[in-house]
Amino acid sequence: MDELNATLREIVDDKLVQVILSNSRDRACGDKLKMRPVLLQGKLMFQSARYVGKQVFHENHDAPGACELIEKELREQFRQGEITARDRCVTVLVSKKGKITVKVRKTVCDAPRELTHNREKQYILREGCPVDFLVGLGVQTPDGKINKNKYDKFRQINRYLEFIEDILDRLPGEGTIHIIDFGCGKSYLTFAMYYYLHVLQGRDICVTGLDLKADVIRHCNELALRCGYEQLRFQVGDISTYEGEQKVDMVVSLHACDTATDYALEKAVSWGASVILAVPCCQHEVNRQIHCAELQPVLRYGIIKERMSALITDAIRAGLLEQQGYDTQILEFIDMEHTPKNLLIRAVKRPQRPGGAEQRILKRQEACRESGAKEIAALQQTMELLGVNPTLARLLDRKQGI
Repeated sequence: MDELNATLREIVDDKLVQVILSNSRDRACGDKLKMRPVLLQGKLMFQSARYVGKQVFHENHDAPGACELIEKELREQFRQGEITARDRCVTVLVSKKGKITVKVRKTVCDAPRELTHNREKQYILREGCPVDFLVGLGVQTPDGKINKNKYDKFRQINRYLEFIEDILDRLPGEGTIHIIDFGCGKSYLTFAMYYYLHVLQGRDICVTGLDLKADVIRHCNELALRCGYEQLRFQVGDISTYEGEQKVDMVVSLHACDTATDYALEKAVSWGASVILAVPCCQHEVNRQIHCAELQPVLRYGIIKERMSALITDAIRAGLLEQQGYDTQILEFIDMEHTPKNLLIRAVKRPQRPGGAEQRILKRQEACRESGAKEIAALQQTMELLGVNPTLARLLDRKQGI
């Protein structure tokens, strides 16, 4: 704590850019806490934002109060801290036994800061702060400026990292985190995920990117080598036949075409992955299958049928994941104006509830079975009404011997 105390008092001043505390011990007391400098009536202060569910609570602190709050929160509430200053990035890790490790990485960030109380959105990766993989992929210039034709990609990368930031505490806190990225393509987001989790968050991770294009895979491996990303590797392979892992903690599938997304989701379920992130693409299967007399006046229009089929496909996928023990959301990935493929399925494995008296356990199990049976029946009725039987449903049925 002495090292953390000294570091905070060096940088919680006009050099501070932002503080992010995460990996909450008790989500009821807050999922994460952010802090940034603000000017209030001409005085430099530090505004904290505590995120509790869908609510955000703000407080303003002077420099000593900000340092005291950060130390207290890391001691009692959060196990991870990422502190960015103009001249360094500080990662703080707190073990289950309370041991605090402080890692300092020297850097130079020339991005302008907005200190007004109401400000525009601040990204995790900032313009003006060069990042090796962004430069290598042509998103940034060597001095950190965003290339004019890559602003949409830069925003997309940061939006993706926000989704990952939200589920940090659902990933294993100890040991190596194994991640598979199915259909990684040019791997803008794969590199971003590795950089955020390993470089910024200090997590021990191993990431594998899989794609069918050999030339793309070769380029990605070359860039990973240049950046020194030792635990990031890419290989040529097909999602449906991939068998390269026994244990995977997080499965990513971004823009895998049509039923390739279903194969990725089924493999994630079979591995018992803690987190699944999928941005489906080209959902043709249900469009070919769907037939429903009640909806025929709507489905007779091709473009309406196509859009409805895509939404129905993803809703069924989300429902099937719920049945497999995941809390699932469908979220807007990026604005529709940039791409029509803008929905992300985020599924997080439900934690095992702590045991109690045998009778309470039996009652809870029975209630879960009854609720689950109703949900399965309702989803099955919906698929029968629409005349569809998506690949993911068939794969999961086969897995369960149905």
